[in-house]
Amino acid sequence: MDTVYIQELKADAVIGVRAWERRVRQTLVLDLELGADIPAAAATDAVADALDYDAVSRHVVAWVRDSDYHLVETLAEGLAAELQRQFAIPWLRLQVAKPGAVPGARAVGVRLERGRPPGA
Repeated sequence: MDTVYIQELKADAVIGVRAWERRVRQTLVLDLELGADIPAAAATDAVADALDYDAVSRHVVAWVRDSDYHLVETLAEGLAAELQRQFAIPWLRLQVAKPGAVPGARAVGVRLERGRPPGA
């Protein structure tokens, strides 16, 4: 299994535990690594045989936009499950960063891995 990646995808969400966070949209930054069958797509040169990173990106942005969570951890878990279900992804690594959440830090967030890793 190979990996398709999407770096620094920005998506706005209602996210946070403080009262003011429940009234605004905040930009999250997502990095995704997705298990994919690269040789199959390469053999046909057809997007139908590939993990379409444009479709995945649009789906992620829409899903995050429509979400309403308090914790980044909950959002990440839900998104990982959604991606595996929607795109039949056997393995993924997902990082969700919340820039500016902690003074003095560029970002905070979570990184998780779900499914069987490539080569396992």
